[in-house]
Amino acid sequence: MTDIPPVAPSHVGLIGYGLAGSVFHAPLIAATGGLALDTIVTANPERQQQAKTEFPDVRIAATADELWARADDLDLIVIASPNKTHVPLATAALKAGLPVVVDKPIAGTATQARELAALADERGLLLSVFQNRRWDHDFLTLQQLLADGELGDVYRFESRFERWRPQLKGGWRESGDPTEVGGLLYDLGSHVVDQALVLFGPAASVYAESDVRRPGAEADDDTFIALTHTSGVRSHLYVSATTAQLGPRFRVLGSKAGYVKYGLDPQEDALREGERPTPGEEWGVEGEDLWGRIGSGESPATGGGHPVPTLPGAYPAYYAAIAAALQGTGENPVTALEAAAALDVLEAARRSAHDGVAVTL
Repeated sequence: MTDIPPVAPSHVGLIGYGLAGSVFHAPLIAATGGLALDTIVTANPERQQQAKTEFPDVRIAATADELWARADDLDLIVIASPNKTHVPLATAALKAGLPVVVDKPIAGTATQARELAALADERGLLLSVFQNRRWDHDFLTLQQLLADGELGDVYRFESRFERWRPQLKGGWRESGDPTEVGGLLYDLGSHVVDQALVLFGPAASVYAESDVRRPGAEADDDTFIALTHTSGVRSHLYVSATTAQLGPRFRVLGSKAGYVKYGLDPQEDALREGERPTPGEEWGVEGEDLWGRIGSGESPATGGGHPVPTLPGAYPAYYAAIAAALQGTGENPVTALEAAAALDVLEAARRSAHDGVAVTL
C-alpha cells in the first residue's frame, strides 16, 4: 500500500501587528494545522520586536510590497491593518494571485466589498472576512437553542456590545475622518449586524440613532440599530463605549421562552493574556456562574427560568475552515458577499441616524 504524503501547510503573510494582528490573527494562524505563519508585516519598530519575540522563526517585513515580491512563496494573505487599507491591500493581494482573509469590515462600502468579491471570482481566489464573533460561545449556544426550537418563533433579538470607556484612547478607530472608516458603527456594529443577519436572515428596513458622547470624541461612540428582518424578527442592536451599567449580551424573546445571557466570550481575554488554543485541551469555556438562562414569565435576575450550559467558544474553527478551503476540502467560512450584505445595513444605519428616518433596503 502506497503511503499518501502529508499535505504541505499553506504559508501565510500577515499584514498588521496591532490589536487584530497580534491578539487574534497571528496566534490563531500559528495554532492551526495546515497553516504556517511565514511573514509578519509591520513598519513599527516596537511591533517588529514584539513579533520577533513572539514568533522567532517568522520573517518580519516593513511593507506589503515585500510580500508581493515573494508571491510564489506564499499561499494566503491576511489583512489586519487599519480599516482604510483593507480595500487597496486586498486588491493588490488578489492581483498578485494570492487568496485573502480581511479583518472586518472588509471595506467602507458594500459596493467596494462586491467589487473585491468580483475580482476574487475573476481570479479564482479565496476571499474571506474574519467575523470571529460567529464563533463566540454565546452565539453558538443561541444558534443551538434556535435549531432545537427551544424559544419557539423569535419575536425580538436584543444584542449588546457595550463598554464603559469614558476616556478616549486615541487612534484611527476614534477618528472623525470618513476615510478612516472609524467609529463604533463600523467596529462593533460589524459584529452585531453580522450575527443578526446570520441568525434571522436579510433585513428589510433599518432605523438607527448614533451619537458622539464623550468630550473630544470625533466618531460615534454610542449607537443603536433596529432591524426589521424579512422573516419578521426585529433585532435591537446596541454598541457603545459610554455604558456605565452594562446590559445583557443577548436577550432573545420567542413564543415559547426567552434566553438571557450576560458577559462576553472569554476567548479575547485569553488571547490577550497569552493563552493559546491547543488541540485536545479546553478552550473557550466559561464557568457555570456565567451561563445564560432560559424561561418564561419571570426575570432571570430573580431566579426565573433555568441555566443553559454555554457551549465552548471556537475561534480556531475559522482558520481551520480557511485551511480546508485552501486545500480544496472545505468551503469559505465567511464570504465577501455576506460581508457586503452587512455593509448594506451599516450604510443604511448611517443614513438613518443622519436623517432621522427608517431606511428601506
